[in-house]
Amino acid sequence: MMPPGTARRVGGFLDGVPMPMMAVDHRARVIAANPAIVRLLGADLMDRPFVTVLRHPAIVEAVDWVLEPDRHRAPTLDPGLPPPVDGGVALRAQFAADGRDILAEVTVSPLPSVFGRGAMIALYDRSVAEEAEQMRRDFVANVSHELKTPLTAMTGFIETLRGPAREDARARDRFLDIMEREAARMNRLIQDLLSLSRVQAEERQRPSTRVDLAGLLRSVVATMSPRAEAAGVDIHVAGLEDAVALPGDADQLTQVFQNLIENALKYGGSGGYLGLRLERIAHEPMLRGPAWAVTVEDRGEGIEEQHLPRLTERFYRVDTHRSRAQGGTGLGLAIVKHIINRHRGRLRIDSRRGAGSRFTVILPERSSRG
Repeated sequence: MMPPGTARRVGGFLDGVPMPMMAVDHRARVIAANPAIVRLLGADLMDRPFVTVLRHPAIVEAVDWVLEPDRHRAPTLDPGLPPPVDGGVALRAQFAADGRDILAEVTVSPLPSVFGRGAMIALYDRSVAEEAEQMRRDFVANVSHELKTPLTAMTGFIETLRGPAREDARARDRFLDIMEREAARMNRLIQDLLSLSRVQAEERQRPSTRVDLAGLLRSVVATMSPRAEAAGVDIHVAGLEDAVALPGDADQLTQVFQNLIENALKYGGSGGYLGLRLERIAHEPMLRGPAWAVTVEDRGEGIEEQHLPRLTERFYRVDTHRSRAQGGTGLGLAIVKHIINRHRGRLRIDSRRGAGSRFTVILPERSSRG
């Protein structure tokens, strides 16, 4: 049995620990859980049998052994993890919690003797670190692939120009044109990588200035109009007459809308129409307040539904050959997503094959905390 008030004292002890932790008594019932583990596993943990809180056989086995080592078989130790200094078990486990898969390093150790017989369970969530490492590996592989293809082509052209095509003026001019295009594409890729890096570095810093969104959009349209005219596309605007002030980084928002309009011209220009509309939303549920929506719409070929969830992934392309032929780097919408995240906004993409595409940027009208 535990002395009176033990649960409260253990709870106070665990509350000061940033790592997700809980404690169980000699009957393996939860007597304390700190806020970090409540965020991870959910509320309503107290006074429940541990086996109903975390249904993982290896962890349950470790808890049983720590509580009653004479009655239970010692669990298998993970050779990659050092055992707790005060005795107990350290193991790796994967389980589902809060609707996602969690990969955790778990430590089960006895409660300090001053609290009586029981056990403490600590979870170190490795999921985010593992996901970040996988993203890093994928990113390096993608960048290497994107650079290897043009570099290989250019190396081949250089060898040809030094050899069989040394005296062939027509072949020399053709190869030099191709090399110029490939070099320009690599330069665009590097510029986009630098831009993505800067945007991600600033993503947690909310804009401290205010911009006139309508004026900014008018400027973007004026900049992109010559390109639209050359592509045979008419730009139709609506809602840009009056000033619209909201928190924002003017340079980054300009980059967002230039990118969306450029994509609409490249991939939806066959419809000959590009619509840009600014309108106010009295209450946007996702942003919990008033917002402004900017919609860029085309009447081109559209995008098949299965591609929509992945459009903002780095280097994801619906049509790789066409994107590269158009000079795309596969990073534009990833940059757009991170800029919108910095502004605490939302990006909605609606498209149907043969019916055009609609990209809607929703920005909060005023700053919010959190």
